[in-house]
Amino acid sequence: MGRGRPREFDPEMALDRVLPVFWRDGFEGASVQELAAAVGVSKPSLYAAYGNKEALFLAALERYLSAFAAGLVEQLESEPDGRAAVRQYLRDTVALYTDRSHPFGCLIVTAATTSDSAAVPAAVRSALCASMRKAATVIEERLRRAQRDGHLRENADVSAMAHYFHTVTSGLSVQAKAGTSRETMLLVVDEAMKSWAA
Repeated sequence: MGRGRPREFDPEMALDRVLPVFWRDGFEGASVQELAAAVGVSKPSLYAAYGNKEALFLAALERYLSAFAAGLVEQLESEPDGRAAVRQYLRDTVALYTDRSHPFGCLIVTAATTSDSAAVPAAVRSALCASMRKAATVIEERLRRAQRDGHLRENADVSAMAHYFHTVTSGLSVQAKAGTSRETMLLVVDEAMKSWAA
């Protein structure tokens, strides 16, 4: 058709359709053909909206953070009891990672495991590393608040605990992708919480 033809797709809708592909396969594993097929358009049409695969991934990552990760952070910060907040955060993480309505695990962890490949643009690596650091920082800030509130012992190494809990969530992502049951992963959460001494 001639000029004035409307876009073949809604860019916002496109993000919702490519997100599961990146979530399942990471940046490098998701082919442009798969991404275009998920949206139901040609590669040129997809690139006309986003420019390239890198820009599309970064937009999908932002959608993931706002649509999924933000809810976990909100719960972590809203629960007044520090220990209960971290425990529920870990349990909610398990629920997210094992939700059958989307790929298992965490998009960030999945993509980060291959982000050192030469095929992964620096901007993508940087965004993934920043997201990982942010997640650990959010946990650390909540632990420091718990310490101030008297819910965590004064001599606790908050930084080490934050990295421990963040490492647990990363491991849970890998376990979820490997097919570990939600029930087993919740037992892991219970074990992890034993590190929170009274």
